Amino acid sequence: MEKQDRRDAIAAYKARKNEGGVFCIRNTVTGRALLNWAVDLKGSENRFAFAQMTDLCADNALRDDWKQYGCKAFAFEVLESIKQKETQTDKEFRDDVQTLYALWQEKLADQELY
Repeated sequence: MEKQDRRDAIAAYKARKNEGGVFCIRNTVTGRALLNWAVDLKGSENRFAFAQMTDLCADNALRDDWKQYGCKAFAFEVLESIKQKETQTDKEFRDDVQTLYALWQEKLADQELY
């Protein structure tokens, strides 16, 4: 790869806008869910898929059920997503995603969570 091509690829990667939001990892057997947030939902989904492929627990809070029911008993669900605006700083975007997470915590307060 030429130096300029490499620089262009790096600049394009840095210029991309993230899609963040709230997701849960749901135990399909018990119905319990682990609620979480991320500024990069696709990255979180990829990490979960890798955890399932390798049968390594996706989160310590799930460890006991992961061992008992197996990795295939869990599903990754995006509950709500937002895209980073062009004028928005990374910190502002992170704050928005965390606010969205707090709203989902209130919505799911009556459900059994990890």
